[in-house]
Amino acid sequence: MATTKSTVAGRSAIDWAGLGWMFLFFWYFSGVTQALIWASGVAGFSGFRQAFLASALWLVPLLLFPGRAKLLAGAIGAVLWLCSLAGFGYFLVYGQEFSQSVIFIMFESNVNEASEYLGHYFSWSVVLAAAVYGLGGWLLWRKVRPVYLPRRAALVASLLLFTCSVGYPVARQLLKHGEFQTALEDFEKRIEAASPWQLVVGYHQYRRQLGNMEDLLASREQIPPLKNLADAHAGQPSTLVLVIGESTNRQRLSLYGYSRPTTPNLDKLRGELQVFDNVVTPRPYTIEALQQVLTFADQEHPNLYLTTPSLVSVMKQAGYKTYWITNQQTITKRNTMLTTFSKQADEQFYLNNNRDQNARQYDGSVLDPFARVLADDAPRKFVVVHLLGAHMRYKYRYPDEFERFTDRSGVPASVTDDQLPTYNSYDNAVLYNDYVVSSLIERFRATDPNGFLLYLADHGEAVFDAPDPEVLGRNEAAPTGPMYTVPFILWNSPKWQAQQARDFTASLHRPYSSSHFIHTWADLAGLRFDAFDSSKSLVSAEFRERPLLIGNPGQPKSLIDFSLVKPKKPADQGSELVQQERKAKGQPL
Repeated sequence: MATTKSTVAGRSAIDWAGLGWMFLFFWYFSGVTQALIWASGVAGFSGFRQAFLASALWLVPLLLFPGRAKLLAGAIGAVLWLCSLAGFGYFLVYGQEFSQSVIFIMFESNVNEASEYLGHYFSWSVVLAAAVYGLGGWLLWRKVRPVYLPRRAALVASLLLFTCSVGYPVARQLLKHGEFQTALEDFEKRIEAASPWQLVVGYHQYRRQLGNMEDLLASREQIPPLKNLADAHAGQPSTLVLVIGESTNRQRLSLYGYSRPTTPNLDKLRGELQVFDNVVTPRPYTIEALQQVLTFADQEHPNLYLTTPSLVSVMKQAGYKTYWITNQQTITKRNTMLTTFSKQADEQFYLNNNRDQNARQYDGSVLDPFARVLADDAPRKFVVVHLLGAHMRYKYRYPDEFERFTDRSGVPASVTDDQLPTYNSYDNAVLYNDYVVSSLIERFRATDPNGFLLYLADHGEAVFDAPDPEVLGRNEAAPTGPMYTVPFILWNSPKWQAQQARDFTASLHRPYSSSHFIHTWADLAGLRFDAFDSSKSLVSAEFRERPLLIGNPGQPKSLIDFSLVKPKKPADQGSELVQQERKAKGQPL
């Protein structure tokens, strides 16, 4: 049998071509999918890079046992191919990257639901693509050949490969965090783009977050219902819709006076809308903000979300069938609380199962599930639609046809040339958000409903806005106005408004914190209960103005009134998302 040993000037030469074919064979089962993801613009370069590094690990057994290289490559390759089919096929069908969220959906679906999905998305073209994909792996396997190195050189090379692919990343995370569990979680993020870790890590993360969620759900089941709940609309058919936006600073909406036409559709609906212009969020982060927005917790009582009913529970108690439609990531470490809220609903629609939040996932995907929910024959419906909104990175939030702002027209002179692309992409994201929110209103209105739709954002976002033109992102330690100012818009159906006969004029300019939102919602929905406080309802005649507390309630002395927020000096511009954006120039939030 021929070997790949060769001699140059009496010394053994390394078969670099043989090494190259080995690596290409193993990389193929991770790299092809990641290359497609990168080329399509769904996500950035990081997954491709991670797959490249992780694939080097599989060269080790072939270098240590070169006589069995072909057999080992075939066995390892077969496993990698089988594991990679999930990610490859999922991308072809959904245009998303496979993640633990997909595993969550798989295990949450019953056999009938799984059959329906397979029947709906089955395509012979996908089968053909998978066959071609397998053929490519087989052709590369035929190129694999033994590479013989001196024993010591093989050991050194194997150690270097192991160090580069596994050892160094683990050691780096341990030095960075000093705590094994955190280091392991970060290491997992750096290998899960590659096969078979996409399945292994995804399942491990799914089990861990599922355990956290089940603990939260079990604790919520012990929470008693509201006392003396009364519904002014009891027995009447009604549909109430809550649309939660993301990272949307109202100062960048033309509906609120911004010079650029970023909300042309909502502007046309202006006469039908109640536009509240003085609402702020208590926290500039999604989870922390919604823990208060969707429960009875607030800045002075931040832990009440653990012991009091959520808004979903309140609406179920009032006799509504509840739905949760989300384009946010599903079951990740950060989003487990959101998934816990969603699992309290009767039906869920999880639309964003990308591994990386920083992926091209459009909010227009919520429109079809929303239409299906509206067509449901349940007489009383409560619907939550959670958007990805203007979440960083902004260029992933809108399709190409919404890239309307590309020059300096309407841009403040303080925005530099380097800042301009980011500034424009945020406005384009807001423009697309306008399309989605207005489409939800239009579809809702077309059903001639008895009810209302309310839209608010979880928090704002600073994107080089005056008077702090150097600040990008959100940073609770260095707050600026755009991080906290959020849109708050109400659309009432004619039927509902006729029943209410309510004048909102006095409410539109009231200073209000969305931490008390559950009282406003209850007031709008006609609900009363012992815990209801009319003075915390934005639309109540008994409304009482309070300090708009922002900051970390875990450090009560750090809480300040939003009205005291002052423009930051350039030296104070630190922001965690600024760092993310700078990182993102080399890789994708």
